Amino acid sequence: MSAALLLTLLASIALCGLYLRLALRWQIIDTPNARSSHRTPTPHGGGAPMLLAFCLGLLAAAWWVAPWPIEFTLLAGGAVLLMLLGIVDDIWSLSVWLRFSLYGLGCLAVALVLLSRPGVSGVLPGVVLVPLVALAMLWLVNLYNFMDGIDGIAASQCLLACAAAALMSWRTGEQDYALFCLLLAASQLGFLVWNWPPARLFMGDAGSIPTGFLLAGLAVMGAVEDRLGLACWLVLLAVFITDASWTLLWRMATGQPFTRPHRLHAYQRLSVRWGSHLRVDLLFAAVFCGWLLPLAWMTEVHSKYAFLLVILAYLPLLAGMAKTRPLA
Repeated sequence: MSAALLLTLLASIALCGLYLRLALRWQIIDTPNARSSHRTPTPHGGGAPMLLAFCLGLLAAAWWVAPWPIEFTLLAGGAVLLMLLGIVDDIWSLSVWLRFSLYGLGCLAVALVLLSRPGVSGVLPGVVLVPLVALAMLWLVNLYNFMDGIDGIAASQCLLACAAAALMSWRTGEQDYALFCLLLAASQLGFLVWNWPPARLFMGDAGSIPTGFLLAGLAVMGAVEDRLGLACWLVLLAVFITDASWTLLWRMATGQPFTRPHRLHAYQRLSVRWGSHLRVDLLFAAVFCGWLLPLAWMTEVHSKYAFLLVILAYLPLLAGMAKTRPLA
């Protein structure tokens, strides 16, 4: 297992570094505009080599450890397809509705596969539950794209959440689930070598969309297969969920054109106020490690209080959103 993780990490560092040189040569550059949070033209699309390193790690683990269960293979395959779609979008800028429709089809397919497996049951019938889960996954895919707006933050969220999920699922004996999470975390850590402030390479849609898709799929899989509770994932991803959801609802309530690009998320406003992406990343890491991680652990240890713990996790984050609103 450790060999597969090391291979994934080193491959991510090397492939992202090679891609950076090619992107500079081929001028695959994100040029700053009025809605950008960066000021220097920077290569983008680094999510593609990062996801390739992740897939390489999956193949190595299948060879050295054990073949992956079918649901993990399907999830990884869906992420690769979304990565390819992200590459096309990074180059040619597809229409919002076309991208949204294709993301939705991917989420619907995963929800249908996971929820139709033997032994999966719930209060709602499948004809209602599958679309609801697909919509929830679609929201996470899109919000992850929204939150990939400053150096290091998107990769840091995935790295910390997956490392924590692996730790907690390993404790309960879910070794394949934990390994999948750790391989994803290792690929994100390798990318962070190039994306940590000041970033030399951006993730782009080729990385943020499949990363959000993988996290959404892991959350659904963990819940329906009793690998890791949904409450745990809701806490681990609480900063991203709160910021993206609050900002969207606020823009809709104030009559703003919420489908247009902007930089009104709390993390973006803080980065402007502080003049630093690094300070925002460090604040996020502190909130995650000092507040969210302990609560996520408690949702697993004291599952009967999971709902109350999720509320407790979100209350100070919502207060923080309200406090940063005047910074717009």
